[in-house]
Amino acid sequence: MMANAGRDPVFWAALDVANNDLPGIGEYCLRCHAPKAWLEGRASGVDDADGCALQGKLDETTANDYEGVTCHLCHRMMIETDPPPGELPNYLENAQYWIDDESCENLSGSDPCRRGPYDYPKGGPDPPPHEWLDSPYHGSSQICGTCHNVTNPLLTLIDETGVDTGILYPIERTYDEWDQSDYRDGGPAARTCQNCHMPDATEADSYACLFQNTDRSGDMPIHEFVGGNTWVPALLEDQYGSTIDNGDAFADTVARAGAMLESAADVELTAPPAIGPGGTLQFDVKVTNVSGHKLPTGYVEGRRMWVHVEVRDDDGDLIYASGAYDPTTGVLTRDADVKVYETLRGIWNRLGTGSCDHVDGSGVEEFHFVLNDCIALDNRIPPLGFTGGDDPETQPVGYTYPETSPGSGVLVNYDITSYSVALPIDAASPLTVTAELRYQTSSKEYVEFLRNEAIAQDFPDDDAPDGEDPECTSRSPGWSWPIGLDPGERSRGEYLYWLWDNVDRSTPYDMETRAATVDIDADIFSDGFESGDTTAWSTTVP
Repeated sequence: MMANAGRDPVFWAALDVANNDLPGIGEYCLRCHAPKAWLEGRASGVDDADGCALQGKLDETTANDYEGVTCHLCHRMMIETDPPPGELPNYLENAQYWIDDESCENLSGSDPCRRGPYDYPKGGPDPPPHEWLDSPYHGSSQICGTCHNVTNPLLTLIDETGVDTGILYPIERTYDEWDQSDYRDGGPAARTCQNCHMPDATEADSYACLFQNTDRSGDMPIHEFVGGNTWVPALLEDQYGSTIDNGDAFADTVARAGAMLESAADVELTAPPAIGPGGTLQFDVKVTNVSGHKLPTGYVEGRRMWVHVEVRDDDGDLIYASGAYDPTTGVLTRDADVKVYETLRGIWNRLGTGSCDHVDGSGVEEFHFVLNDCIALDNRIPPLGFTGGDDPETQPVGYTYPETSPGSGVLVNYDITSYSVALPIDAASPLTVTAELRYQTSSKEYVEFLRNEAIAQDFPDDDAPDGEDPECTSRSPGWSWPIGLDPGERSRGEYLYWLWDNVDRSTPYDMETRAATVDIDADIFSDGFESGDTTAWSTTVP
């Protein structure tokens, strides 16, 4: 996803909405998604905030602006020990980074300095074949905070009571979530972002580059950078795999992202071993966050995780379901018991409700992320040791996570949902209860919103007539639009919707499933008390 940040079709559709809502704001997005273009002056200011000045072709592998986050960007980032007046040595948000343009003291070349977490003895064997400098910064989570804390530079956060906090609005806070957990530097369970997202290579003969100098097996972070996105890599494979795929790279990325999701949470299902005929089955589902930040985290629009529960009898008949998802329509059923972990952002009092409005007047969910100034809900599960319960930028909203102990200031990193299911008298024994934790990158509501905005606001199409602005995500002359995508549906938002509808529909990923068997025992009353020999019952009044 980092290497294809400039190709991500979700990004381009969202960029159009952002620039339409607040002209020029797209520059902040392009700083991370097309950093080469931004640093070289092709993605700054109102005129270039739409990305139309990017150089190269989206569907080609030659070095160009669509490559997203490149090796050079990260390995030339640095802490500026002598910043200009008014500037900080290091920033932790909004792609405010220092880039080294000078050569290093090592080697005698004139190339810009490349930095990394290794040192080489003077005159020692096998140094890198380029300018280099040992940089502890590249082994710290701070370098990740550069793009994984995102703040609205203009709007401030309005709290649940309607009071303006004066704090610039927190769009994403993945780095801060980590920094307020036990995983932070110096914390009791300290782990950096790199520990999870760049695991060390364990196989023999691991090298930093193609010159294969210095075997670093066991001390060579694999540059996977995967999170939880199993959808967009599949879209890119489908659309551009013949030209930009590096062997099995996209398939490997999807598999690794799936493995990351599977390792992010633990699910426990607690149900009684038996129940009487026609009784009420009560059981709990506990979801524990074992990732280093909130679960889910990152770019919040359309992103969600939920618990899908089913109870079936021995004949396979469905007795109860919660959180059902229809893959043919992309609809998640919001039943009365469903537990969806998400954050809903909105605009304060937009509809005159005196609250944080995240839907329009018809109740349709909206996603104007650069106009949002309040948080209607944030029930995402905190990480272990989370101390941000009183921080307006990261605290839960509209939901309560208790402290681990009274007065500790540390919130629990789990959530328990209780279910109560009335059983039909003729249900066949035994019952099977399943609880499945599911994750989805982009909801139907989100993708439809991006399409509808493209239509309503008349965003440019790729085949716009002469004299009108075309959709300017440049592709090679040999590129052919997918069959079935009409010429009038080639704005970025409409193209994304076509991809969603025809390729994958952002299929939810099953993170973990637990099951339990419950016998239906005729010797148990429906209220759960055992029947039998009444002479054995106690006559003592408590």
